[in-house]
Amino acid sequence: MSFVYQPKWLQEVPSPSYVVEESRLRHNLEILKGVQDRTGCSILLAQKAFSMFHFYPLISKYLKGTTASGIYEAKLAHEEFPGENHVFSPAYQEKDFSEILEICDHIVFNSIGQLKKYASMAKQAGRSYGLRLNPEHSTQPEEHAIYDPCSGDSRLGTKLSELEQAMKEAPEEEFLYGISGFHFHTLCEQGAEPLAETLEAVEEKFGKYFKHLKWLNFGGGHHITREEYNIPLLEECINRIQKKYSLKVYIEPGEAVALDAGFLVATVLEIIEATPDNGRKANIAILDTSAACHMPDVLEMPYRPPLMGSGEANEKPHTYTLAGPTCLAGDTIGTYSFDNALKSGDRLLFGDMAIYSMVKNNTFNGMPLPHICAVNNRDEVEIVRGFGYGDFKMRI
Repeated sequence: MSFVYQPKWLQEVPSPSYVVEESRLRHNLEILKGVQDRTGCSILLAQKAFSMFHFYPLISKYLKGTTASGIYEAKLAHEEFPGENHVFSPAYQEKDFSEILEICDHIVFNSIGQLKKYASMAKQAGRSYGLRLNPEHSTQPEEHAIYDPCSGDSRLGTKLSELEQAMKEAPEEEFLYGISGFHFHTLCEQGAEPLAETLEAVEEKFGKYFKHLKWLNFGGGHHITREEYNIPLLEECINRIQKKYSLKVYIEPGEAVALDAGFLVATVLEIIEATPDNGRKANIAILDTSAACHMPDVLEMPYRPPLMGSGEANEKPHTYTLAGPTCLAGDTIGTYSFDNALKSGDRLLFGDMAIYSMVKNNTFNGMPLPHICAVNNRDEVEIVRGFGYGDFKMRI
């Protein structure tokens, strides 16, 4: 996938750099706030996808709060984001839980065992707490099985059989150890249609318990700000649940908040030519950025990130496999073609690099981390954070 964009700041920022544009972020937030305003649901930022807290003051003007996947994200939200602070973990550590009770408004437990262990503490602290469900209804493509929380041996969420057994053993004076909500999360970069399908499965299996609840969390993975996303269907799902069961609905997108709002600037370091004698299928351009270190989802997902002004392999006159400078043989970003031959010093601009990039990068091979930059509505660049040798050393 290619895109046509020549930002004024391309030559201004350090290389490599993650660059997030406020105007693009605000565009997404306007869409999300529209859903929130029309339905009365609460939309939370899932920090696991995007936790650039430089923009938390802006995001908090649009969304109701955040959701965390552990103690550090919860602390970040508590310190930087004015709004509700939700947390979920497959298993909480005892050493962290007292602090979680101090800083989090909503706590979601993954299993009956975790619920039994911590419910009395959460109740005593006056916190709202709930249970994550496993609908056992998969909507993930087979090639994305790593992201499927409904696979047969998944550790994520409580299955119906487990809930029903717990109901037999729970005290009768309160509903299931005092929970006030259910949470389910099954989607990954998906539209409203898989949500509607999943919601039907959740209602069929767990709907009889909804009368005891105050809220239902639809989880994340909703690609709401994608151009073809079916927003009316999403709002129909939210409105129906809220009206039918008198429940508060939460959704917690991560990618949708910063989708297409960020870039990764890289520079060509070296060209290795393909010749009849060396057997290479394409020319290779070695960059100062790494798939393994700076855009891990390229290898993990896997996917081919969009690149400004490029084409598919052999679509344009000059084709190159773009690779990182690490020792990992498979540290390749993809094969692209260009109108003009690449040369050392050329700058490249990868798109959709705000999400699952800064939060997942690493310093394998002693690779420096990219700078983090923000561009305001006047196209002014601010270097939010730079990194050096000390950042590498402190991690090991």
